[in-house]
Amino acid sequence: MTSKEDGLWRSIFSARMGLALALGFYSGLPLLLTGSTLQAWLKESGLSLASLGALSLLGLPYTLKFLWAPLFDRYRWSGLGRRRGWLLASQLSLAAVCAALARVDPAAAPLAVAGLALLLAFFSASQDIVVDAWRRESLADHEQGFAASLYVNGYRLGMLLSGGGALILADYSGFRAVYVSAAVLMLSGALLTLAAAEPALSQRPPASLREAVLAPFGEFLARPRWGVILLFIVAYKLGDAVAGQMTTPFYLDLGFSKSEIGAVVKLFGLWATLIGALIGGTLLLRLRLESALWGFGILQALSTASFVALVHWGAWLPGLALVVTFENVSAGMGTAAFAAFMAMRTNRRFTATQYALLSSLMGVPRVVLAAPSGWLAEILGWPVFFFCCAALAVPGLLLIRRLPAHSGQGVLQ
Repeated sequence: MTSKEDGLWRSIFSARMGLALALGFYSGLPLLLTGSTLQAWLKESGLSLASLGALSLLGLPYTLKFLWAPLFDRYRWSGLGRRRGWLLASQLSLAAVCAALARVDPAAAPLAVAGLALLLAFFSASQDIVVDAWRRESLADHEQGFAASLYVNGYRLGMLLSGGGALILADYSGFRAVYVSAAVLMLSGALLTLAAAEPALSQRPPASLREAVLAPFGEFLARPRWGVILLFIVAYKLGDAVAGQMTTPFYLDLGFSKSEIGAVVKLFGLWATLIGALIGGTLLLRLRLESALWGFGILQALSTASFVALVHWGAWLPGLALVVTFENVSAGMGTAAFAAFMAMRTNRRFTATQYALLSSLMGVPRVVLAAPSGWLAEILGWPVFFFCCAALAVPGLLLIRRLPAHSGQGVLQ
């Protein structure tokens, strides 16, 4: 075995990679506790559909997390260090809020539930900020892709437990048991944080809150072709995001039953995404990031175009499984490369703030630009719609060649 291969295996089986997977799980765990699981609890308690619709506002902390991320770059509040201290605070707060939610009756005090759910989303977004910073600062540039794939897989497993797993538990023991269990799990995450290593400080942290707020923006805007970086982050997964908004109506139009969609798309598709992220992360240990972004991006575009085949196959279940596998594996690979790219575009001095900004920008295609997807599908018809979504990947791919060279903070290898 060569020294390069030996180093590769050491990276894969390092304790830091195991922590990336575990911290991904704890980051994904609270998400659906303010989403579909909470909606199910409130619906069971008799709340109106209008009230349930307003719960979408609970996603705001995830979008606006860059507003308080500078606090995590500037301050440390305990002897655990800048990252572990804030991570422990977030996890203990999440456990406390979950325990408090378990004691509230939604039918009697819906506003109290809404307030606690907003707190839960805030501390969950805060945990995401610190975990992203920990991952960037604890791992070398060439390890970021594989670590990102493990983090994404852990995140999705956490969502699976707090989504489908929580609903199964609620059927037998009630929703209060769900939130008590979540509180206990978050406490186990706190124990993991205590055992984790604090990332070494490679640069001086911001000396004041003013510097922590303004310097990350100033440093980024001083880079060559910073606008190209931002355009690339918006454009790289745009086609994937627009198509993704319409896949469930598309499957129903073709004549697939809800059970078939649930079994193949949601459950089978989840594992395909996990495998894709793992494949992508492993390849990133060997490939240059630029090459991975190109290759994985082309696969994403082809997988989006492959939905056209389903138009001709109709409600053929093996065809659905084939297309869903291709789409989810390529999406998982693309996500691993994309997360590595964002991590390596952050300055280690302002990791929490800059990563929070870039990841918030990453959500723009899904939240804003994908909004007219239904209108486009109605106007164009399904085949042309999916071909157009595949074509939307082209600008992002062309921008790869325009990205500025590695500045020393970790970019294209």
